[in-house]
Amino acid sequence: MRNQANELGKGRGMPERQYIIDALTIQDSWRLFKILAELVDGFEKLSELYPAVSIFGSARVKPEDETYEKTVVIARKLAENGYHVITGGGPGIMEAGNRGAREGGAKSVGLNIELPLEQEPNPYADLRLDFQYFFVRKVMFVKYAQAYIGMPGGLGTLDEIFEALTLIQTRRIKPFPVILVGKEHWKGLIGWLKDRLLASRYISPEDLSLVTILDDPEEIVQHIKRYVIV
Repeated sequence: MRNQANELGKGRGMPERQYIIDALTIQDSWRLFKILAELVDGFEKLSELYPAVSIFGSARVKPEDETYEKTVVIARKLAENGYHVITGGGPGIMEAGNRGAREGGAKSVGLNIELPLEQEPNPYADLRLDFQYFFVRKVMFVKYAQAYIGMPGGLGTLDEIFEALTLIQTRRIKPFPVILVGKEHWKGLIGWLKDRLLASRYISPEDLSLVTILDDPEEIVQHIKRYVIV
């Protein structure tokens, strides 16, 4: 790009550096249109989705794993109680969430994003949206979900859960249930939050109350029903 810009810049009597800056500015302008297009597409396709629950978790979980089957059960029970299910649209826990939603008769939504590893659309999403930008995808998760469920997962799961907690803590969005499933999986994280962040007064005691840890699928559904009326 630099050599090409240099030749074109010379041809126009323009310094190389200035030409590169102008070219990047044009790219940024077009990127804004792409971002806007993704937002509009998401708003139009999800505008009537209510009530819905977003389920997050590892893409690496296999169908034979216990966590996969538990996710299917949770999503199915949510669907049978009138809740649609939103996932990241990929394999593992996302696939299990979409599968359970379809089995339960609710809308099964997959917000897919292209990644170099792991992310391939699963076959159980009845409504699939494809995103290029992570932050646009996050807007859809937050805007159209009335509750978050975090199954065991990695960095992506942590990112989504803590994003929601931060928005609730700072009152940028209305509070909604944030549930972590799997006491054994999450107890180390909760212990660290208490021992490090709370003890150092980096967070307040009420911040910890924004998260509920549950294991039983029926308890999870009943907890959401107390806050989100169908």
